[in-house]
Amino acid sequence: PPPPPPLRSPPPPSPSPWTMHPPPPPSDPVGHVLSLLSRCATVGAVKQVHAHMLTSSIRRDNSLLFRLVELGDLGYATAHFRRIPSPVAFAFNVMIRGMATTWADYPAALQLHLRLLRSGERPDSYTHPFVLAAVANLRWRRYGRAVHSWAFRSGHHAASHTQHSLISMYARCGQVWSARQVFDELRDRDSVSWNSMISGYAKMGLAGDAVETFRRMRLAGFEPDDMTLVSVVTACGDSGDLGLGRWLEQLAMERGADLNSFVGCAFVSMYGKCGDLDSARRVFDHMGNKHIIAWNAMLSGYSQNGLADEAIALFKLMQESRIEPNEVTMVIVLSACAAVGALDLGEWVDVYASQNGLLGDVYVGTALIDMYAKCGKLRRAAQIFESMPEKNEVSWNAMISAFAFHGQGQEALSLFTRMRDDGRVQPNDITFVGVLSACVHAGLLEEGRKWFKSMKPVFGIAPQIEHYSCMVDLLARGGCLEEAWEFIQKMPMKPDAVVLGALLTACRTCKNVEVGERVIHRLLELEPANSGNYVISSKIYAGSKRWEDSARIRGLMRERGVTKTPGCSWIQVGSEVHEFRSGDALHLRSVEIYQMIDLMRHEMKIEGYTPNIDLV
Repeated sequence: PPPPPPLRSPPPPSPSPWTMHPPPPPSDPVGHVLSLLSRCATVGAVKQVHAHMLTSSIRRDNSLLFRLVELGDLGYATAHFRRIPSPVAFAFNVMIRGMATTWADYPAALQLHLRLLRSGERPDSYTHPFVLAAVANLRWRRYGRAVHSWAFRSGHHAASHTQHSLISMYARCGQVWSARQVFDELRDRDSVSWNSMISGYAKMGLAGDAVETFRRMRLAGFEPDDMTLVSVVTACGDSGDLGLGRWLEQLAMERGADLNSFVGCAFVSMYGKCGDLDSARRVFDHMGNKHIIAWNAMLSGYSQNGLADEAIALFKLMQESRIEPNEVTMVIVLSACAAVGALDLGEWVDVYASQNGLLGDVYVGTALIDMYAKCGKLRRAAQIFESMPEKNEVSWNAMISAFAFHGQGQEALSLFTRMRDDGRVQPNDITFVGVLSACVHAGLLEEGRKWFKSMKPVFGIAPQIEHYSCMVDLLARGGCLEEAWEFIQKMPMKPDAVVLGALLTACRTCKNVEVGERVIHRLLELEPANSGNYVISSKIYAGSKRWEDSARIRGLMRERGVTKTPGCSWIQVGSEVHEFRSGDALHLRSVEIYQMIDLMRHEMKIEGYTPNIDLV
């Protein structure tokens, strides 16, 4: 075979055009840098451009700062701002906007605003909206009024975005009439100004005004957008206006609103507050991508309407759907656990909150205190209370009420004294409900009198119907039935069914027919459809062997078509919550349950136990 051809060296590489002819510098180096900055999608890219600016002695501090704030790098942006020798108003505006929105550091935003005023630079129309946003979140209405005054003197108050921010600020600071004054002075209202006013009313709990402003908006020819719908639907839920809420859902469907967004969450919440849980669940089930807010709204609807078992079932579905619960979820679920005594689930929530750093949340901690107290774990409730890094008035009230609920009146009063000595939280009307309840359950008659009499002169708290109810209960349980009746007669408000019911129950216990008859007359007028009042009244007469009067009450009950509401109870076995009603035979294992009850009755008789059913 012929010999192989000789090996040849590879040809030398062709010279790179970059080495032969270096690229010419950009004709506009500054414009080139600004173009690069505008295209930076990461902080790392910005740092590279910044390094090029330093080596090229190009200073464009405002543009660099703007991009850093846009990308949300607080440390880098703050450090760069401090290196600017004499920042202009634009640089201040960029940093104030970042503090008031991206980083939610509202005090820092106001400190920057004060520094701007001292620097000699003049705030412009872009300064005030972000300053007002920080004020609104801090609820510093005096500072807000000062900003309004500065804007007025500089002539920037007439800018539409400043006016919208003023409306929102005043409303969130509780100055809704000042917000309305700004709104009324607007010459050219647009959708944003209408939305700001409606949202302000809704957030202040003035549902009627929010709905009326919405009607005026429609008459003025403006169509609602998603923000309008959220505010008005929220107002409907707060006012219980179910009819308008349903009409708004129809309007939203006609407009093609995205019910997978916050609009859908608002409808779920509204229907729940109005008690229409079927509609709430319908909207919830039709939401394709359910946000945690939607789950919380549906859970809250069940819990607020006494369907704790449904709330627990939905929470389990939420877990199966791999949705991570947040602090709001924990509070709602713990409330449901407390209602039905679902201790196992409550303890699971406790562990979950501990593992995920939620025990530091004051509302989660307070909900745990309430759940453990109502499930009989008072010691654990006290441990949670003592371990809380922050305690508000709700936390103190929950622990005081927990001691009261378990009949530990002295412990409740000691904690009340500790609360006063601590000084960081002042007692409120709910605190005194707990204190007086503690006196009721522990039989501390004189202590109760003392604290009730001190409410107005010492603490500046006018007693409400709940406090009078506690005092009537305290007097009645102490056997002072005539004094309790006189106390009711002197109340500054009409007694409700709770006040009269407490005295009626005591009359039955003490077999005092004379006072009982007075209460019966008032109570049957007040609540003619409450079966419990008829039953207790009948038994009061029967206890004194006044059989004709007892039969007359029973006959009156039948004549008015009042039926006795069956009792209901829950029990948790494993992961299941079971509900039982009086005479219930619907449970799948009802035969076994009744067999066990019969066996227990037989064992009780053998042990010599005779049930006392006088107060049943």
